Amino acid sequence: MGRLQHSPQLSREPLWLKEFVVHLRFERGLAENSVSAYLRYIRAFWGFVQSQGVGEIAAVGSAHVQAFLVRLQHHGLELASIAQCVAALRSLFRFLVLVGTVEEDPTEDIKLPRRQRALPEVLSIPEVEQLLCQPDTQTPRGLRDRAILEVLYSCGLRVSELCALRIGDVLADQGLLRVWGKGAKERFVPIGRLALEWVERYCREARPLFLRRPTDLLFLNSRGGRLSRMAVWKIVESAARQAGIQRRVHPHTLRHSFATHLLEGGADLRAVQEMLGHAHITTTQLYTHVDRYYVQEVHRTFHPRA
Repeated sequence: MGRLQHSPQLSREPLWLKEFVVHLRFERGLAENSVSAYLRYIRAFWGFVQSQGVGEIAAVGSAHVQAFLVRLQHHGLELASIAQCVAALRSLFRFLVLVGTVEEDPTEDIKLPRRQRALPEVLSIPEVEQLLCQPDTQTPRGLRDRAILEVLYSCGLRVSELCALRIGDVLADQGLLRVWGKGAKERFVPIGRLALEWVERYCREARPLFLRRPTDLLFLNSRGGRLSRMAVWKIVESAARQAGIQRRVHPHTLRHSFATHLLEGGADLRAVQEMLGHAHITTTQLYTHVDRYYVQEVHRTFHPRA
């Protein structure tokens, strides 16, 4: 099977591990860093099962593998590292089955723990109201920025969707905004009365001052061109900073807040999915966890026995 490059530690390893290292180096051609990573996980696993009274590799079962993975989780190992460990163990046992050292692969039915999705950061309603009123609406730029903030929160838009809005996408008589989402998919989102008023005022008083050449883009930069995503980020971050909000706030924070506040108010999940332009309801369901967290916080804060 090839010549093994011995190290002092490897010379004391079980024969099956020495043979596996030869397999990795000479048959699979893995880089030395990869071999070292495999060895690190396998040695840790072998030490663990020996501490459980297992003396032979052939006696290892799926319960031993699962218990080892749980131990890694309890020690705070990242899911990506646990996945690497599983890959190393699977590779080992497939090899051992192939050469006849073990009869069954104990990693065959092992499932990785699913990574919990981080809950999105949301603002409270008072924080949103404080943020919205930060731009100086006595100036054209401030009037534009106020309209942008109002639309982001009122309609829950992605920043790319906001930057792509055209004059004709504002259906004021219907109280709707036509939005072109991912994959050029069209949807219609209700726009609140206050947001619509700020958009109309921006179009009437400020947009003509930004206009340099004919364009139907709704929100313009100081040169009369399309507003960039980075510019919108800066507008939101600046307003949050002026409002005294200590957390980092970006355009998607207003989208998260839009969805969460709707669900807190009793909105139907399917309706929120449609407004956000999510292809799958499971994506929107993330906000129900935020809503549940909010309810728990209210209970802890206000219930006398919480």
